[in-house]
Amino acid sequence: MPDTLDLSSAVFTKTDIGQQEIRTRSLGLSPLVRRILVIADGKKSGAELAAFLPNANAIHAVLEQLLSLSCLRSETSIDTPGRPAPKTSTKLTRSGASAAPLVDIPELPPAAMRSAKDNEMARNFMINSINSIIGLHSRISLITDIAAATGTEELRHAYFAWQASMGDHGMGKKRLPELTEKLFKVL
Repeated sequence: MPDTLDLSSAVFTKTDIGQQEIRTRSLGLSPLVRRILVIADGKKSGAELAAFLPNANAIHAVLEQLLSLSCLRSETSIDTPGRPAPKTSTKLTRSGASAAPLVDIPELPPAAMRSAKDNEMARNFMINSINSIIGLHSRISLITDIAAATGTEELRHAYFAWQASMGDHGMGKKRLPELTEKLFKVL
């Protein structure tokens, strides 16, 4: 793995070894590492995959493990037409420990411009759209993460998991552009 690989913006896809590991579970990966291996689809960046971990800061260690085992390979950086890659930075908590990375989605205004009312509307929109499209009480851990988000940065971090969940469902995928546009008005 090159030292210059930016794990946050790189896009990861499964190798043949990774595909085999999903079928056989022969490497004894932990559930969280296996989760990232299963979710890696050649479309999601490291920053987007971090949304599927309880501690987003662990994504670098997880990706490094999967790369060293040759289960994943780095494709390229995100370069989706019309949508620049999200920028992340690490925020420090009062104790000096690292918190979840801050997510800068270029289409959105700075997080500081959003009010508590905007955050509540974004939180409700994401939860209600999951419950109405995917099914009531589906994706409980995602709904819990969204409900527990205390500010705009945390909601924007949860956005990637919300987007992936909606995209994995037939009707959600069909309505994702419309729903994203509505969500971005308050997110």
